[in-house]
Amino acid sequence: MMSHTAIVAGATGLIGRQVVKELLGQPFYGKVVALVRTPWEEPNEKCIQIRTDYTSLEEPLRPYIPNAHVFCCLGTTIKKAQTRERFKQVDYEYPMQLGRLAEKYKASQFAIVTAIGAHARSNVFYSRVKGEVEEDLMRLQLPALHIFRPSLLLGNREEFRFGEQIGMGLSSAISPLMAGPLRQYKPIPAEWVAKSMVKAVLSGRGGSHIYAYDQMAALNG
Repeated sequence: MMSHTAIVAGATGLIGRQVVKELLGQPFYGKVVALVRTPWEEPNEKCIQIRTDYTSLEEPLRPYIPNAHVFCCLGTTIKKAQTRERFKQVDYEYPMQLGRLAEKYKASQFAIVTAIGAHARSNVFYSRVKGEVEEDLMRLQLPALHIFRPSLLLGNREEFRFGEQIGMGLSSAISPLMAGPLRQYKPIPAEWVAKSMVKAVLSGRGGSHIYAYDQMAALNG
């Protein structure tokens, strides 16, 4: 059987870790290339770790990216980034660098996590950056682009985020009341998002597709 390659950016994050786990369990993939800032213990022989600060990805990815399935799970917060410039670097510039490489070397599938409410003309800086990266990725000549827009993510992060902990408690309490248009704002397990990304990419569909809560729930049904 032909060996296929997957590349995961943000492989140590909440969703990225789950994506790597899902990919390693798929016989379809012979190699899973994890882009990391700090290497971790990974006994699976299919996993190849590339240590990077994302300033230059072309040289290390050139052997792996042709025809690959690329998963972009990069993301930070304004608080952690400390400045808007740093936030945009992580959430816009790094994903676009990856997208351009996917276009140049003809990766066959590209999946990215943005956020619910993403819109390039939003008055909210966070949502505007997410919308800008979506729009600009769509302008590239990518054979397949899958955009995932989760709301509040449920799962165990390596770093503690007090605001998210409060939000998770409140959202879980009111989640049953979120119906109709509000359903897209329901909190969603990071594991669901990861599984949805892998299933969508493995479907082989071409073109651009956007997945909010209902679409991700259906893929996990």
